[in-house]
Amino acid sequence: MRLFKKTSPRRSRVRKSISAGRSLQINRLADTDVIISLLLWLLFVIVCITILSFDSIYQARFLDLVLLSVIVVLVSVAAAFYIHHYQQRIIKNHARAIALVGLFVFLLATTKIGILFAKHTAWATGTAVTAAIILTIAYNQRFAIGMSIFYCLFACFAVGPMTSTASAPFLSLGGMGDEYQLTNFNLFLTMSAGIITCCFSLREVRTRMKLLEVGTLASLMVFIIALALGFLPHPSGVDKIFLNAGIHAGVTLGVSVLMQGLLPIIEKVFRIATSMTLLDYSDANQPLLKKLAMEAPGTFSHSLLIGSIAEAAAEAIGRNGLLCRVGAYYHDIGKINKPTYFVENEMGSISRHKELSPAMSQLIIVGHVKDGIEMAKEYGLPTVLRQFIETHHGTTLVEPFYNLALSKAEGEAKKKHEAGLPQSGQAPPSESEFRYTGPKPRTKEAAIVMLADTVEGAVRSLPEVTPTKIEAVVHNMAMKRLQDGQFDECDLSLRELSQIEASMSKTLAAHYHGRIAYPKAPDESEGMQSGQAERKKQLTS
Repeated sequence: MRLFKKTSPRRSRVRKSISAGRSLQINRLADTDVIISLLLWLLFVIVCITILSFDSIYQARFLDLVLLSVIVVLVSVAAAFYIHHYQQRIIKNHARAIALVGLFVFLLATTKIGILFAKHTAWATGTAVTAAIILTIAYNQRFAIGMSIFYCLFACFAVGPMTSTASAPFLSLGGMGDEYQLTNFNLFLTMSAGIITCCFSLREVRTRMKLLEVGTLASLMVFIIALALGFLPHPSGVDKIFLNAGIHAGVTLGVSVLMQGLLPIIEKVFRIATSMTLLDYSDANQPLLKKLAMEAPGTFSHSLLIGSIAEAAAEAIGRNGLLCRVGAYYHDIGKINKPTYFVENEMGSISRHKELSPAMSQLIIVGHVKDGIEMAKEYGLPTVLRQFIETHHGTTLVEPFYNLALSKAEGEAKKKHEAGLPQSGQAPPSESEFRYTGPKPRTKEAAIVMLADTVEGAVRSLPEVTPTKIEAVVHNMAMKRLQDGQFDECDLSLRELSQIEASMSKTLAAHYHGRIAYPKAPDESEGMQSGQAERKKQLTS
């Protein structure tokens, strides 16, 4: 009888909502990005198993092949969940996903070939440090440490049990095929020491010596760990232990030298810009900045001020201040095409927008964003800097021309009404027609540059600038952008927004500080007074 029991309407609604939620989850799993990512994951697993089980396949040990396949699948699943949790953008950015898979496959293949031909586990340490350096540069320290640990697990299986050189038809590195070497857990600890040292000491690459400094420190840590692990079981002579530790440390140092030369290639493959590259683009002799200074000097001065404001605000919340400063330098390069249509480049002349309709003026103002993006592509500006060009206005409203168009439409309607003429029936201008096309800022650095651009213009328009008025203007503009939804896609918290406001108010107050009037010399003041008295006498006479 319970099978035919009636269900209440509330229960039916609950079941419908549950089924709708399940169908939504199924649709998410069926997303194209997810399917492509799963195919890449499957390709990585197949290639990884092929590389790591080369010995088992060659010697027809199929049970070892099956067991190794199970381990590789489980570790790969864990790595996939780690990527999904900490770097979900890789799922949608297929170029980054292919680069990450290609990096792991290439390093594992290098390790396996090095073990087969050179018969030394230092190959694994070298490739692990390589993975740590590249991932730290391309992503962040936490993600680099996690993924490098996963790589160390794969590298240990790539090394496998070290056989005697006498039974293997390959060369040995340093004649150490039959002698003491780091294997298994000791090798994992040595690799971990190298990658953790690299990840923690390589926060940003601002100088050309940074990678060498990191490599030197990592090689020192690898040498100490390898030496300590060698003395724990005390399997052979002291000289062999020192030689083995020295080889691991030397390979680590050599990797840092190699990475120094490969840094431009790493930046191009992962589409990133290191701090050293950003410093190069901050040079005023860069073609775009030089052109901006020559053809739109007011915009160039404005960009320099925005850069200092944004850099201080970014550092106040622990973000990349250098990126904000350099991004601010380039955010208005689109104004180069029509510089005189922007108020900072008018130089006291009559505004050219007086001859144009509000709609035409709006097209010119909004067009500087699209012009800037095209110029950035033409000059090969890094992708990380282009975001500041396309997002520094978000989808905000061009209020001056929208209000002007609205007042004109209302004025024409009023005139027709007074003249007794029929109304045209044309709808008033909508806000969507006078908004920037976006997109909204997706990073906190882009949101900071947007807000800095807004508050600098608002403070500049004040008739009298005081610290109190600056704080009020900065807070009002920040709340206006927040309520307009411009910060919805960049994960900016209210606490961070408050810290940004305080930093910008302080920087603007320091820039617009008052000055003491220069004192006049006594003889100059007396001469001026006597001259004024003589002119008065001449006028009265």
